[in-house]
Amino acid sequence: MTMTEEPAGSNTAVRECASCQAVAPGTGPAHEPPEPARERVNRRWNEILQETRVAQTGVQILFGFLLSVAFTPLFRDLATIDRAIYVITVVLGASATGSLIAPVSIHRFLSGQRMKDEVVEAASRLMMCGMVLLALTIGCTLLLILRVVLPSVLAEVLAGGVMLWFALCWYALPLRLRRRSAAQRGDT
Repeated sequence: MTMTEEPAGSNTAVRECASCQAVAPGTGPAHEPPEPARERVNRRWNEILQETRVAQTGVQILFGFLLSVAFTPLFRDLATIDRAIYVITVVLGASATGSLIAPVSIHRFLSGQRMKDEVVEAASRLMMCGMVLLALTIGCTLLLILRVVLPSVLAEVLAGGVMLWFALCWYALPLRLRRRSAAQRGDT
């Protein structure tokens, strides 16, 4: 059995169908039986795979675009600072690509080794790292493009504003929701 297969006799369709049914008042998540460890790790792995597919596509398209920029006629006219921003952006894009594709390699190397918990944890950390690198790549790409078409200060302000938006959407909001959920459950 591979790391992503369900054990023989598992009934995924029944579980999924049961989770789609309406929940009666007073029987929400706090009243559901705890999720068995094996089901939790399988669910987490499947979630990571779905998230990886989305992030990989975006970073690969962006990275491909970045690689082609150096071969355009306008690239020769870039100032030294813009070339430095470009180099940093390409390195960030390559790092993001590596980080977001790494879970696939880890899975392939460790498949069948009964290390799914470790694989899920490592993949989760790599995804978080990859998302930070992706956000930085997008911010630097935006800065580079805006510096070509706008005055430098305005380009930097706009790129900084977009980076702030990423920080709010991708990190601050999830942390706020996590804290709120923990407070509602009474966790500390």
